[in-house]
Amino acid sequence: MHDQAYQAQCRSAELRHRPGEADRRATLILLALALGTFAIGTGEFGSNGIVQLFADDLDVSVPAATYAVTAYALGVVVGSPVLSIAAARLNRRTLLLALVGLFLVGNVLSAVASDLGMLAIARFITGTVQGAYFGAGAVVAAYAYGPGKGGKAFAAVMTGLTIATIIGSPIGTFIGQQAGWQALYVTVAGIGLCAGTAIRYCVPRTPALDGGPVRQELGALRRPMVWVTMAIAALGISSIFAVYTFIGPYVTEAAGADQAIIPVALAVFGVGMAAGNWLGGRLADEYPYRGVVLGYGTVLVFLVLVALGGRHLLVLFPALFGVGATMMMAIPTIQVLLTRYAPEAPTLMGALNLASLNLANALGAVGGAIVLDAGWGTLSTAWTGFILTSAGLLLFALTVPRVAPPPAPQQLPLATGHPQKR
Repeated sequence: MHDQAYQAQCRSAELRHRPGEADRRATLILLALALGTFAIGTGEFGSNGIVQLFADDLDVSVPAATYAVTAYALGVVVGSPVLSIAAARLNRRTLLLALVGLFLVGNVLSAVASDLGMLAIARFITGTVQGAYFGAGAVVAAYAYGPGKGGKAFAAVMTGLTIATIIGSPIGTFIGQQAGWQALYVTVAGIGLCAGTAIRYCVPRTPALDGGPVRQELGALRRPMVWVTMAIAALGISSIFAVYTFIGPYVTEAAGADQAIIPVALAVFGVGMAAGNWLGGRLADEYPYRGVVLGYGTVLVFLVLVALGGRHLLVLFPALFGVGATMMMAIPTIQVLLTRYAPEAPTLMGALNLASLNLANALGAVGGAIVLDAGWGTLSTAWTGFILTSAGLLLFALTVPRVAPPPAPQQLPLATGHPQKR
């Protein structure tokens, strides 16, 4: 390890004379990683838009067809941490390439699925990639950015996902509607192949990205603050999904607008997510807790606006932007906290962060469905988000500030000297 650090320092010293080359290589790495998360996000969110299509084609009901979407989320929650632990010793570049390969397999199997059972298995396989990819990607991005910029690094990886909510998901859904639902997964596999190629040529081979012992990864799971932070994430971020899941009914039933307005509302929400992700990455590196406090605290105001004024598009649209922005503002801080509580297992912490977000997805969607079934009205799902995020903020206030702020982990600088042999 000392030899690796010394070699990295030597390369870094050499690059001080070539800052332009270092910046260019770092940018290419981040773009390659973001292309991968764009593919992942397009497949995940696009699937929600074609549920009815594959339900009709596979001759099952729409509620039954949603099991394929649930299987994907289960793959993220269960499979991603397991995969991260099993691949603990792999170099992060090698792991990313292997994950892209598994992603391609999952999407090809999804495209050729002839029944719901096969499709659910294929989506589960694809879901196992997500958390592990984000975890390994965050390590590589932090390596590219340099020490003390873990928040910006994770936000850079998340950028592809936020862009997928604005562009990838609507286009993917359109492709599925025009060419058949299978075409979505073929398209996503093609994007994934491009991402794998970009990673292959842009991410350097370096021992600084080597993994560690499995025991080291498992040891991180004994840290109580890791589990507390995951609970804070699952509770707090759930308000995104208590709103995002029901944007369609907000527009058509509550606001009485045409169905054609729904994509516009989704795009407004996605733009908010992108803006919040950018700001959150910068807050996470400068302040230990501000991203969570501001994000969780401010979203409560926007949730009230949705619940009370969502019948008017002039209120609903700014409120949707605000919910997306404030919640995404908190996610990079959560990642930085997880990594600081368990610096020896950054890849696993990234996988657990994504697992928490998928638990948040379930909490928000199920909570919203409960209040709708109770007859409390379409906009009542925002109150579900308000309660869940308030619980997350309360748990944060009672636990995290009582623990000394964890120091930022030391990261090796990007080795971008002479091009690495691949």
